[in-house]
Amino acid sequence: MIKIDNLVVSYGGIEALKGISLEVPSGKIVTLVGANGAGKSTTLKSIVGLVKPKSGSIDYEGIDLTKLNTENMVKKGIALVPEGRRVFADLTVLENLKIGAYSRKDRTGISEDLEKVYSLFPRLKERTWQAAGTLSGGEQQMLAIGRALMSRPKLIMMDEPSLGLAPIIVKELFGIIKKINEEGMTVLLIEQNANAALKIADIGYIMETGRITLKGTGNKLLNNEEIKKAYLGESL
Repeated sequence: MIKIDNLVVSYGGIEALKGISLEVPSGKIVTLVGANGAGKSTTLKSIVGLVKPKSGSIDYEGIDLTKLNTENMVKKGIALVPEGRRVFADLTVLENLKIGAYSRKDRTGISEDLEKVYSLFPRLKERTWQAAGTLSGGEQQMLAIGRALMSRPKLIMMDEPSLGLAPIIVKELFGIIKKINEEGMTVLLIEQNANAALKIADIGYIMETGRITLKGTGNKLLNNEEIKKAYLGESL
């Protein structure tokens, strides 16, 4: 679905990405794990065109994304759940969800997808008319994911969905991400929480200072001694 080849991104002469290559196959959960500043978010920003690479290519179903405007990516089936949730605080839950479908004209399909989102996140249905800014952090993250799903994407990308959330909410959220994938959606997950991300990932990439240092199945990386010490704590 997406193939990144030898991608280099520079900020003011400093290379944030130093020639990374990775693939996100259709129907899989792929996670990019690394510490703060490793280059994970830069990778995501490059995919959606918020950062222009110095060199390298990003191929999405035969389309070179480096040549596509960000606003056209939603129409191509790409959705992003940004870091920090970025919900529209003064709008209701329902209004936020409808904004996710702004590029669609099929009213029946939009209504069906709204019900799907509510079935995934029953708490959102209970709070349909509540201002998004008054929701808890976990509920706002659910809303951000629901809003992205309303564009009916083929690929959903999530930037640090567990950030700042209680462990019980993280577990619930990652269960829902797994369910979304089982229903046929491809997921690219950017995470510092290696334990939660690798448990649900088909493929994992470990990123350090702008380079991919390890690749493997989620299970294989979870059981890698180096990964345990660096990201999971030696007790795991």
